[in-house]
Parts: sequence; C-alpha cells; structure tokens
Amino acid sequence: MDILNLIRISAKALLRNKTRSALSMLGIVIGIAAVIAVVNMGEGLKQSTANQLSDMGTNLIMVMRANQRRGGVSMGSGNVQSLKVRDCELIAKNAKNITAVSPVVNSGGQLVNGSKNWSGTVYGGSPEYLEIRKYEIATGVNFTDEDVKKYAKVGLIGQTIVEELFDDGEDPIGKTIRIGNMPFKVIGTLKERGENSMGMDQDDLVVMPYSTVQKRMLGVDYIQQIVCSAASEDVAEAAVAEIESILRASHKIQEGGDDDFDVRTQQEMLEMMTSMTGMITTVLVAIALISLLVGVIGIMNIMYVTVTERTKEIGLRMSIGAKNAAILMQFLTESMILSLIGGVLGMVLGLVLSYVGSLLLSLPYVVNVLWMVISFVSCAILGLIAGFFPALKASRTDPINALRYE
Repeated sequence: MDILNLIRISAKALLRNKTRSALSMLGIVIGIAAVIAVVNMGEGLKQSTANQLSDMGTNLIMVMRANQRRGGVSMGSGNVQSLKVRDCELIAKNAKNITAVSPVVNSGGQLVNGSKNWSGTVYGGSPEYLEIRKYEIATGVNFTDEDVKKYAKVGLIGQTIVEELFDDGEDPIGKTIRIGNMPFKVIGTLKERGENSMGMDQDDLVVMPYSTVQKRMLGVDYIQQIVCSAASEDVAEAAVAEIESILRASHKIQEGGDDDFDVRTQQEMLEMMTSMTGMITTVLVAIALISLLVGVIGIMNIMYVTVTERTKEIGLRMSIGAKNAAILMQFLTESMILSLIGGVLGMVLGLVLSYVGSLLLSLPYVVNVLWMVISFVSCAILGLIAGFFPALKASRTDPINALRYE
C-alpha cells in the first residue's frame, strides 16, 4: 500500500472520533511538555548559576573552616575556629599566585534608622573585599586599612538596605544607623546586583571592617572565611596548592593529617552547583517520564478499543484481498500519528511553559535542542510500541468470524 494513501486512510479513521483521538494524545502531550519544560528550565538554572559565579570573579578562591568529623560523620563547621587573621597575612605575603586577600566574618542583626528597621546581614572584610567579590561602589567611598586598625564603626550598604531604611531621594551617605546596639556611619552604597541563582538577595547586606564585626559585634578572635583572587584563571590550581601548603604549615598539620580548612575555586563551586541542579533535573524528568508512560498506555488502550470496534471493517477488507501486513501497517500508522502529533504539541507546550517559568523565576531562557530531538524520536518509538500489539491483533483477525461480528 502506498505510504501517502496509508496515512490518508489512517487520518480519516482517527478523525471519525476526534474527541477520543484528542484524549488519547493528552498523556503524550503532558509527558513531553513536562520533560521539555523541566530540561530547559534546568539548563536555565545551570546557566544562571554559571553567570552569577562568573560575576563573582573567575579567579575567586574561598578558604572555609572544615567540617568536624567523628567516626567518619560530619559534625558541621559551626564551632571550628581554625582560621585566623594571621592566615590571611601569610597568604598575602607568601602566595605568589594570589593578588588580593581578605578575611571574612559575618553576622545578622536588626538595622534601625529612626522609625524604620530591617533585618540584614553584615559582612566584615578588608578594603580588598569589594574588589575580590566584584562589588562596585555606587556612591561614597570604601573604608581603609586605618579603619580596620581602629575597629571603626563605618560601613557600606546595599540597595535593599537603602530602600528599606531611607526615604526616596534621601542620601544615606554620612547618616548614622544602628545594628543591634552598635551605631555606625554610612560611608558608601553599593551598586545593585539582584538575586543569585538560589533566590538570595545580593543587595541585602552591610560591608564593614572585619575587625569591627569581630570585636564590637561578635567578640571573637577568629574569622569564618578567607577570600582570595588568583592572578589569573590559569594559575588558580597553583594558587590553591600554595594556600594549602601555607595553611598546613601555619596550623602545624602533620603529613597525612586531615586539614582543618577547605579550599575551593570558582570551578569547583560551579561543578558542585551543576551537580546539584543536575540531580534535581534528573528526578523531575523521571517523574515526567512516568506521565509519558501513562500516555503510551492510554494510546495502547484506545487502539485495542478501536480494533474491537472495527472488527467487521477489518474482515471486509481482508475478504476483498487486504493482506495481514496491510492491516498491521494501518493500525501502526494510526498509533504513530497519534503519538507524533501529541509529541509535537507537547514540545510546543513545553517550550511555552519553560519560557513562562524562566520569566517568573528570572532565569535565562535556554532550549536544549538535543532533548527536543530525543523527544521527537521517542514519540515515534513509543507510537510503534503502543500500536504494535493492537495492530498485531487486528492483522490476525479471522475474516469469516470478523464478518459475523456484531
């Protein structure tokens, strides 16, 4: 039988029951749409994460307190006090592949300006902190090394703090606001950066000298983190090796002993975030594939019903010379048409859903072409699978019994 004629006959048969055909495609449409939407938004999340890590600087290296372990079980890093300001000084002095170093301490607190208040986060660092973390000053000036030595009560505030604590058009520079019981003078504001890939507001912060946060707010002599800039991305791994060597010597860690610190580059953080988003995407795709499987079962069920309803038609065609192969191909074609149309509609719906989702979540709109191709090919294969057994049943129908069927 001519393939075009076969498609025409199959299409006419499906159009005789438009509603049933549409409902049988629904599972395929939903399944494919869910897969495409999840994959595209997953790619958008990965791209957003990469962009934001890049904004922090491709040369960024972070040194953190290592987790405590007991019996091989991580106990967290909350009470580990392994990092000191002296470690920063040693890295700055001895690491040849490092261009800037800053200690980091942070604390949360209630910010108050007159009758207005806001719960924010305070980050303490050296004057190099802004450069390392790629923050830019919008107005005012940065604090100085002298401010660090004097534990000066000065700070720079992000745009969220400006909006929450000051009236429209009011200049925050030179104003005194309070965090907890400690007043400090606003000497600068930071340019807006927006939310990161995890939904955290990057403008909801105060940056102060680390010594001020250490002594006046937390009352500690240790630091929570060290941030560094490598001379270039190419020497980042060499810089990590230098930092590890310096800190192991400073902390008197014997050969073979566990480090009491962790050193991570931007690439390692990107790989970790990509792995996390990949795992989430995989789980969601697996759930979407279950919906697709239900759609395939739905088509198979409808094809069995169709074969039963058209038993007399099958017998009549066989009695005038139609071969078993022709009957098999007709019902397989009908099944594939349902599956492919459902797949195309599902891909269109998936693209629309991923676009809307990307807008709502402020993610880059990314289309994974490979998964589009995989989805289309899968629809063809699933159509064959869904229609094969009903079509086989139809092709093996006894024409005499079929003509007697009521």
